[in-house]
Amino acid sequence: MPSLFRLFSVLPLWLLHGLGAAMGWVAFLASPIYRRRFRANASQAGYRFGDVSAAVGDAGRMVAELPRLWLGAPLPFRIEGGACVEAAYAQGRGILYLTPHLGCFEFSAQAAALRWSADHGPITVLYRPARQPWLAKVMETARNRPGMQAVPTNLSGVRQMIKALRRGEAVGLLPDQVPPQGQGQWSPFFGKDAYTMTLAVRLAHQTGAVVVLARCERLSWGRGYVVHFEPLPAAPLAQDADAALLQINQAMEHLIRQSPGQYLWGYGRYKQPRVEAAAAAATPAGGAA
Repeated sequence: MPSLFRLFSVLPLWLLHGLGAAMGWVAFLASPIYRRRFRANASQAGYRFGDVSAAVGDAGRMVAELPRLWLGAPLPFRIEGGACVEAAYAQGRGILYLTPHLGCFEFSAQAAALRWSADHGPITVLYRPARQPWLAKVMETARNRPGMQAVPTNLSGVRQMIKALRRGEAVGLLPDQVPPQGQGQWSPFFGKDAYTMTLAVRLAHQTGAVVVLARCERLSWGRGYVVHFEPLPAAPLAQDADAALLQINQAMEHLIRQSPGQYLWGYGRYKQPRVEAAAAAATPAGGAA
């Protein structure tokens, strides 16, 4: 597997996306559970299958492009909405980038780091190491690159994120990731309650960081990516925790509706949270810097 992964890292992006699209459809046709969840989630958001069928292939593209993103040569991209990032940095309060499971979300932080880390410091991101030792090593190397710092999904990692924000740096999160039991609360997402992480709200409230939305759109035929940045709609973030959580979920809905054909509709957004012994993000109310 490591050799195959490295082989994929040197293939052109158009070929990887072509192979990935085929993989996506094979997985969709082979799994009745996946098909039902995909259709149910899309329907919950008000989409017919025909409206979002392109997302089947894009799920495969997401997997196939990872070797190139982690180990390969730089890929072409352009940034739209960079002015809101510049304005956020100018406030000196740090930036909390939020992006859903949409498009090439893996590349969003890379693009921001390439553009702004030299002037404003690295971007700190949470990551959970893979179980396979070879893949865990690849992930550690890929995500700890110039301009990026990966921290573990535990209390130590959260403390590092708080410190980064208080230095005026940036951190990145996927707030539609279902957290373990005890690290979230139920909040509407496309009109249905979903167990939603509270970490983004706590980070923003404890540090005063500016919330910036990010989405990375794949271009056709392997032409690269467009990374979009925009301020939080109806900013600032509400001070009431429940209202702020709903505000973030609605912001994620707003991003998804801009590119519904690139969202991971098959993700188990409404699943019951897993139970873990340690509360990875149980930050004390007074801060943990």
